[in-house]
Amino acid sequence: MNGVIDQYRVEQKPYYHTVADEVDLYEAAYGVRMPMMLKGPTGCGKTRFVEYMAWKLGKPLITVACNEDMTASDLVGRFLLDVSGTRWQDGPLAIAARYGAICYLDEVVEARQDTTVVIHPLTDNRRVLPLEKKGELIHAHPDFQLVISYNPGYQSLMKDLKQSTKQRFGALDFNYPEHAVEMEIVSHETGVPREVSDKLVSIAERARNLKGHGLDEGISTRMLVYAGSLIAKGVDPQNACRVALVRPITDDPDMRDALDAAVTTFF
Repeated sequence: MNGVIDQYRVEQKPYYHTVADEVDLYEAAYGVRMPMMLKGPTGCGKTRFVEYMAWKLGKPLITVACNEDMTASDLVGRFLLDVSGTRWQDGPLAIAARYGAICYLDEVVEARQDTTVVIHPLTDNRRVLPLEKKGELIHAHPDFQLVISYNPGYQSLMKDLKQSTKQRFGALDFNYPEHAVEMEIVSHETGVPREVSDKLVSIAERARNLKGHGLDEGISTRMLVYAGSLIAKGVDPQNACRVALVRPITDDPDMRDALDAAVTTFF
């Protein structure tokens, strides 16, 4: 295998707790190289799922954290100056297409729409990536697959995918796991006892009920893992929850008081 792509291999098995039939569905989608879209709230396991599937399939994974300043050149590549003159450097999308990796565009709606248009030729029957500045047409490697993710509940009308983009993908919905599964995840990731993870998940569920009623986002599974990790290191549970769960998601004094009260109820 080309040394360029070896660095993107997922060497160790990531921990992922299957929630429904998402693993089987993704495997079937990869079998026909269907581009996939993962939809769900922040911190619910979308990225971990992609890492797990890349490991399970034995494919390299190139992850791009999208942002509003990202240009098409950041994805496909650009000419660079060095001591010998100019040389072409592939971007992450071009590397994945050329060598046969899974390319994961995380929070793709954060990128400008004129940037996301470059993925269109890769997500239909053409499976090509034009490098216009270089005058090259990359025909995607047979192992290449494109995966994107976004949080549909968090986007404004100004920040959403065009229908012409959405309809090029299959889609899997993700959400926070049910109580028992989320407890298992938090205990596994942090080493805290089940009674502690039970309390953490209960706090999160209360906060998630406030989404749209003062909170833009609920407490994510990722945040519960942060809190559990602090507790496992000997931090007082109430302090751990304030630092990892309450303070990051709101600056509103009344909302903080309500969440702090929930923490006090359980710890």
